Amino acid sequence: MEQDHTESVNKDLFSFLDNSPNAFWAVKNMCSILDQAGLARLSEGAKWNLEAGRGYYVTRNDSAVIAFRIPKADYTGFQIMASHCDSPMFKIKANAEIAVDSQYVKLNVEKYGGMICAPWLDRPLSVAGRVIVRTEDGIETRLINIDRDLCIIPNMAIHMNREVNDGYKFNAQADMLPLFCEKGDETDAFMKLIASEAGVPAEDILDTDLFLYNRMKASVFGLNNEFIASGRLDDLQCAFASLQGFIQASPVDSVAVHCVFDNEEVGSGSKQGAAGTFLKDTLHRISAAMGKTDEEYMMGLASSFLVSADNAHAVHPNHAEKSDPTNRAYLNKGIVIKYSANQKYTTDAVSGAVMRSICERAGVPYQTFTNRSDMIGGSTLGNISQSQVSLNTVDIGLPQLAMHSPYETAGANDTAYLIRAAKVLFSSSIEAAGDGSYKLRFS
Repeated sequence: MEQDHTESVNKDLFSFLDNSPNAFWAVKNMCSILDQAGLARLSEGAKWNLEAGRGYYVTRNDSAVIAFRIPKADYTGFQIMASHCDSPMFKIKANAEIAVDSQYVKLNVEKYGGMICAPWLDRPLSVAGRVIVRTEDGIETRLINIDRDLCIIPNMAIHMNREVNDGYKFNAQADMLPLFCEKGDETDAFMKLIASEAGVPAEDILDTDLFLYNRMKASVFGLNNEFIASGRLDDLQCAFASLQGFIQASPVDSVAVHCVFDNEEVGSGSKQGAAGTFLKDTLHRISAAMGKTDEEYMMGLASSFLVSADNAHAVHPNHAEKSDPTNRAYLNKGIVIKYSANQKYTTDAVSGAVMRSICERAGVPYQTFTNRSDMIGGSTLGNISQSQVSLNTVDIGLPQLAMHSPYETAGANDTAYLIRAAKVLFSSSIEAAGDGSYKLRFS
């Protein structure tokens, strides 16, 4: 892969990561990119008048987005890549301020998702998210990001915690609350700061969804700049690659669908998660707007393909024994096709073969991953989404280290590989020729 191209891809990826501290901002930034690409924004609460040859996008809850291009009215099916935009982090509770000895103020937080706690300590943090403000005739949403080092979760000195290097168990309520400020005469300092960022009086804020985020910027490292590191690589790296491939693609026979869900890290069981109806509702509305019957919609699903893109575990340089003996993923070695006998990953022989064909057409490397047979792996959005939209699905990801840390590591080449594969996916079509037999058409 050309070095200049890889550097350009990573520069854009870093900008996206650094400016997307949580799901709300990730969706906002993806919407801006879609606007620049000329796609029209739709609302779930308004009638959709869709035209063949055009592209559209719709959001739900400001934290999930689906974009699609309709090449022609008699399209054969849908070519979909789904990822997620949430990451493990700390959510700030209501009535957040806790005074300590009339000297300090810390913020009350709770864990969102299964994070690694230790790396959150002793690093600059800030706050971003959404606030719901009162208007003359209702409410409206405003996104805020306090773009400065605002707080820190301080470690205890080893003199006070001699067991910290011997397997210390962090207590989220006792150990993980961030130091915010010195205690002064002012009350509700935190909410006044949030109100100032939102540009409204504090009394006009009705509710909030606010999260801590790591302030450390994305970076490239290694002897030959072969590695990248950033917060939220899981799963914004896949979301970014899917979006770039979608924009670069030229659909011919199938509707190209870029789908990014929220709440994967907590089970996807929300209206904006993979277990919700967002994807099903969108595909149904596309079908109806193009004049298709329910039977034709179901026929289209049989000739559709879903790529569930969520990052994968690379072999750890210090703990190679934690990986499967024969299905091991490595940084910079390409797209990871994930398998699980218990269907935590949806890949089977058919969908795996289709994905391999897509990678070969794109000219990008791929590798396979399974968990060790004596270790339980995590699930992803592929199998969960099947409860709403059942179609051939493959689970893939990009290889990374330190998944669910606030600062993760990946390969410098792999994002560009997935962009190329996504472009092929979105430009292709699949035709059901009988159960287990499919015709693949690449433009």
